[in-house]
Amino acid sequence: MTQQTEGPGAILDDVLRTGPFDRALHLAIQARGLSLERIHARLRNRGVNVSVASLSYWQRGRCRPERRQSLRAVEELEEILGLPPKSLIALLGPRRPRGRWLGKTSGALSYRDVCSAYPGLRPLLGDIGDPVDGQLETLSHHEVYTVGPDHRERSARSRIVFRARRDGVDRHVAIHHCEGGPPPDGFSSEMCRVGRVRVGPDDGLTAVELLFDHPLAAGETYVVEYEFSCGGGQPEAHRYVRGFRFPAREYLLQVRFAPEATPRRCFRIWQPNVGAVSTDGQELRLNTWDTVHLLEHEVRPGLYGIRWDWT
Repeated sequence: MTQQTEGPGAILDDVLRTGPFDRALHLAIQARGLSLERIHARLRNRGVNVSVASLSYWQRGRCRPERRQSLRAVEELEEILGLPPKSLIALLGPRRPRGRWLGKTSGALSYRDVCSAYPGLRPLLGDIGDPVDGQLETLSHHEVYTVGPDHRERSARSRIVFRARRDGVDRHVAIHHCEGGPPPDGFSSEMCRVGRVRVGPDDGLTAVELLFDHPLAAGETYVVEYEFSCGGGQPEAHRYVRGFRFPAREYLLQVRFAPEATPRRCFRIWQPNVGAVSTDGQELRLNTWDTVHLLEHEVRPGLYGIRWDWT
């Protein structure tokens, strides 16, 4: 791995973790000090034929490698640029839909994969039904999770920008899980109407149907805001995670602590699914306003969140 000191190499490690792919590739090329022509020549010597124009488009975000030959080129680039194996490949995520599959999605992960309390969630979703499941692309999800002075969850507020994958999408089902405690006892929303609400009193789950003001056309965007709030009875909160079943463009999570509940250390955590061990990533810095955040670009399906220690 290239020594990280100043200039583009100084932030390369972080970008290799968070993406996006084009920025990571651009910084890696700058840090290595190679021209695109020299990279092209080295790839050709390894039996991989990728044009200089393609390399330029990849690092500028104009297009991304998807074909088998292009993915092989990315693997060779990792070695040429002195990067860890699969570090660039991992940032590509699932292949983008094309042709007759455009506007459709089969779901990279199931609810069972992203919700630890899935046995309780299944009947709630069955009661609501979701005829547009998977037909909304998440362009941006900004979430603010609040911890009270008693170290317990107070609220979780989301602002989401969706884009319709097909005509007629008119709703979204918001789900919240209070781990180890009763379900939220309050809910509010903006720029949508509340439809059916289902609560699992024994497992901390709530599912709420959010109805848009009109059916969307394919490609149309829509913004919703909603908040789950908790009045009491929750156990001490030591982490907060958001599960993504489908790829998303961007996820911003902020955790705000009451001044009396400032943690000692905070860490980014990630799981490919609920059955996998949660792994600590980068240690995150708490700011002056007792808030810590993580920002993820080109989000792959899985669980993303923050955990913290008080002792």
